[in-house]
Amino acid sequence: MKKIKKGDEIVVLTGKDKGKRGNVSRVMPDAERVLVDNINIVKKHQKGNPQMGTPGGIIEKEMPIHVSNVALVNPVTGKADRIGFKVLDDGRKVRCFKSNGEVVDA
Repeated sequence: MKKIKKGDEIVVLTGKDKGKRGNVSRVMPDAERVLVDNINIVKKHQKGNPQMGTPGGIIEKEMPIHVSNVALVNPVTGKADRIGFKVLDDGRKVRCFKSNGEVVDA
């Protein structure tokens, strides 16, 4: 089970976008990276392809960010928080916040 999933609200801990918040749109488990909406936007010089009808030029796109550089936002405190795991009485394994033990996905 991964600590960060698609749809989670996160805050960036390091880098040029430090302090910004966003929602995870895609998780890349093999590379341990996440794609976050409107975070880590870079300019890419793209060559045009007349056969496919794509124009050339400079485009802006979102690039993945490593999971160690993001943290889940605790809705109770409104701040970044670490994630742990807990096994409930019915045997389910769930994510919980380390600070207050609140279950993330109920």
